[in-house]
Amino acid sequence: MSRSHDTTRRQFLKAAAATAPYFVASSALGRGLRFAPSERITVGFIGVGNMGGGHLGGFLGDQEVQVVAICDVDAKKRERARGRVVEHYGAESPGTFRGCEIYNEYERLLERDDIDAVLIAVPDHWHATIAIAACRAGKDVYCEKPLALTIREARQMVRAARRYNTVFQTGSQQRSASNFRYACELVRNGRIGKLQTVNVGIGGPSREAYHPAEPVREGLDWDRWLGPAPMQPYNAKRCSGSYSGGWRHIRDYSGGMTTDWGAHHYDIAQWGMGMDGDGPVEITPPNKMPAIGATPDPGKQVSLTFEYANGVTMTHGGANGILFTGTEGKVEVNRGTIKTWPDAIGQEPIYPDDIQLYKSPGHRQDWLTCIRSRRRPICDVAIGASSVTVCHLANIAFWTGRTIRWDSSKQEIIGDAAAANWLDRPKRAPWRLQA
Repeated sequence: MSRSHDTTRRQFLKAAAATAPYFVASSALGRGLRFAPSERITVGFIGVGNMGGGHLGGFLGDQEVQVVAICDVDAKKRERARGRVVEHYGAESPGTFRGCEIYNEYERLLERDDIDAVLIAVPDHWHATIAIAACRAGKDVYCEKPLALTIREARQMVRAARRYNTVFQTGSQQRSASNFRYACELVRNGRIGKLQTVNVGIGGPSREAYHPAEPVREGLDWDRWLGPAPMQPYNAKRCSGSYSGGWRHIRDYSGGMTTDWGAHHYDIAQWGMGMDGDGPVEITPPNKMPAIGATPDPGKQVSLTFEYANGVTMTHGGANGILFTGTEGKVEVNRGTIKTWPDAIGQEPIYPDDIQLYKSPGHRQDWLTCIRSRRRPICDVAIGASSVTVCHLANIAFWTGRTIRWDSSKQEIIGDAAAANWLDRPKRAPWRLQA
């Protein structure tokens, strides 16, 4: 959407939203729909590794979008991404494509007033700093999950998005999948009776990690990669994107699989329980697990549990994805699968008078549609904050080995000052959060 001499893109979008009754998603009008370059949403990418690179391919294939800038602290990654953009648009519009700028510093990308929105796919410890800066710069935001490294960061991101009227999509894309929505509708409409327990199958928390110093690989700005995290010597394992190791398992940068997969599965659990914006009141860590081959002591708590004020208990583990158990049946859902007990529960439709949850046209498309309408997307920043809070409370219970009591209305841990220290982390100068 090109900028004229008297209006910015953001002003154009707001004006269009105010005067039109609704916007129709491009996907609803047919895949052959083409937007003129002047009407496309211009997007900058911040982080083009595994997830960012995947999103880049998706947006390059979307006629509603024009990718105009790339930022990454790894020169090889940003050059490779620019090559993909140039190849795509050069073939699409030979002779008229004006190029794609690349940056090492996200601040330079955010300074551009010809960018409508940004997609942020960087390690977790950078999410809050960059996303809040993007809100302040007037950009709409798609930020990969988990939303933030800490509970306090997540709340600051919500405040910034509201202050600057940002359309902010959290990348917990399972909310946009029909089987997850249907499973949650079954639960919310009482098809399994009164909900009693929820089991969520994800991995464990991150840990401290110590790796020997290695020479920084060519083209990587290691100081920028660390950003607000503590200074550490470079080691390839620290910044590896591998799910079997790397930064996702190191506490300075992530909450481990508890936040990485928890941001998906706990998110669906909260949706099915109707607990968006709320959370558990008590989180109990597991006792020491028995040795391999030993018989568990039935009096020992062997799984982390969450207790909710409505009497529902959620357990870490024991499901292929998310298992909801009620007084009259069960429903289990994961990517590409949904199963009910009895089978008949999953064969009945959701009727017009039933509770019907947000039906997304696809996670990226939902964000784009909401940018035009100025409505909140399916996984708005506040939902991302609520879900990641559950993940972080699990980790705090794991790390401290103590039962955590939580006041969701005040966003406070009750009666445990040491545990409350984990609600936020110190940040290395000069990267401070400025809402």
